Amino acid sequence: MDWSAKSPAHFPNSGAAPRAASNYNDSLLFEFQLERIQVVLVSPRNPLNIGAAARAMANFGIRRLAVVAPHEAHWREAKSAVGAPDLLADARETGTLAEAISNCTFVIGTGTLAHRKPEEPAVALPDLAPIVRRELAGGGQVAVVFGSEKRGLTGEDLSHCHLLVEIPTDPRQPSMNLGQAVAVCLYALSTRVSSKTQTSGALDLDFETRERVNPDGPPATSGDLDLLAEVIEKTMRAANYSPSVMQDANRHDTRVLLRRLTLTRRDTRRILGLFRRILWRLTHNTGDSHQ
Repeated sequence: MDWSAKSPAHFPNSGAAPRAASNYNDSLLFEFQLERIQVVLVSPRNPLNIGAAARAMANFGIRRLAVVAPHEAHWREAKSAVGAPDLLADARETGTLAEAISNCTFVIGTGTLAHRKPEEPAVALPDLAPIVRRELAGGGQVAVVFGSEKRGLTGEDLSHCHLLVEIPTDPRQPSMNLGQAVAVCLYALSTRVSSKTQTSGALDLDFETRERVNPDGPPATSGDLDLLAEVIEKTMRAANYSPSVMQDANRHDTRVLLRRLTLTRRDTRRILGLFRRILWRLTHNTGDSHQ
């Protein structure tokens, strides 16, 4: 059967009709969880791959797409987005990855470990779903980031990520087509554990309890961490922490470190205030160390 020929009414989770009214694919995450997941494509080269990614997103009920610095200007017209032209029309286009994920609390980079030793924690795709479920249960916003067809995600891209996920593939052909990679990842992330095997209960939250948060406060967003990293970098420069040739490396390392710490927004504000005070003292050089 050619599902692409069906009308939107046949797809209760597509946004045309509430999935709750049907038993179709009840194993998918709930709408309020799916809307917390965003797909980010970094520097995609082929509009057809962007369209294929959008179609895969529609298959699994994920509607938020951000496209970072695409090579082709007319990518929204991709004919491969069968059943998902509205998703392409509503997608955000940004100039940088930082901008695309600024409101996300958990950022997942994708790639292969065949030729890289990531600084971020690395997990295999089958082990990723429970991590994402915990983030969603706490009200977090999740981004899944895919690199360009030519080079994948760079080290600079990955410094914005909390972890790297690898799709298990044959070592003789480790790379995967962009649209296929999106489909495989979203299948793993958007499918709930059946009630017979689920023990944590983290996913089956009703509407009223879906905003459950960490007792220490909500997690810091990527934008929060980038702001903190910027102030730390300025403080390091003011203190002559290292030669100027090390500034790019320091910026990278700080960004990676902050994501390892799993800070809350409250933590970030307190640390930000501390570094701003230190920076003010360094740049104003009051000479009074007892105030």
